[in-house]
Amino acid sequence: MEEEESYDLIIVGAGPAGATSAIYGARYGLKVAFFESVDPISQLTLTPTIENFPGYEGNGFELIQKMKEQAERFGAIHKFENVNDIKRESGKFLIYSDNGVYSAKAVIIATGGKHKELGIPGEKEFVGRGVSYCATCDGNFFRGKKVLVIGGGNTAVEEAIYLKEIGCDVSLVHRRDELRADKAYQNELFKRDIPVIWNSIPIRIEGENVVEKVVLFNRVKEEEFKVDTSAVFIAVGITPATDIVRGLGVERDSMGYIIVNKKQETNVPGVFAAGDCCNNPLKQAITAAGDGAVAANSAFEYIKNLGQES
Repeated sequence: MEEEESYDLIIVGAGPAGATSAIYGARYGLKVAFFESVDPISQLTLTPTIENFPGYEGNGFELIQKMKEQAERFGAIHKFENVNDIKRESGKFLIYSDNGVYSAKAVIIATGGKHKELGIPGEKEFVGRGVSYCATCDGNFFRGKKVLVIGGGNTAVEEAIYLKEIGCDVSLVHRRDELRADKAYQNELFKRDIPVIWNSIPIRIEGENVVEKVVLFNRVKEEEFKVDTSAVFIAVGITPATDIVRGLGVERDSMGYIIVNKKQETNVPGVFAAGDCCNNPLKQAITAAGDGAVAANSAFEYIKNLGQES
């Protein structure tokens, strides 16, 4: 095996959290590498139009490209390799990728997460053309139009309330006759007279160039019916990509999100986390970038203290 490449800081992930960590880490004078994987891909790259990232308007792919290029200009090394495992041996972290083994004094996990999909016909075909997984990102494009939110938990109810507040004609679709969301959220939903289509599941999304209809199946009546809509907001959960930290003993919550403090520190010294893989309350590009900046600062302080101790 070839001798491992050594870095001060390795960042697993190249979305807004990972790229921002790389920018800040490199600016602190650290030798930095950040790894981009094929799966999960950064959710930001799937966002067709961004209007809520300060100072930038455009699509998500272009924004994340600018972030990565900026990190490289400051000296961070961008590697397009899947990271398969991370171990800690002899006071350093070993990162095993498809292409080799790397070592680092500290690691930032910025692996993000993946929105759960419905897996129905028309879903993938209409992403960016009426199918969305983020009301905050895309709701503004459907003001005054009829939209559906799929789901029954806190996130789905929050998305429905948000869409109603910005002027959408929104209905919630839930597979059961009772919502899973907290009572407080439900109270806010019904206070706004947001209708719920009960006991129904989406089985197909239809349209020509954009979403026009959703075919639902009523589980009680056992019959299909169609609902006209301009958009479908799917809010059935996010799966965080955090299995990579299992062997390190990093604590995760019941949903699989990495538990961090306000410094983005995990329970394992030298391991930090940022962005959508963390148990943070808002999953947005701007908050992920903020997490990344904090994580890089904390990693820098950690590495600096290692030098003082030796």
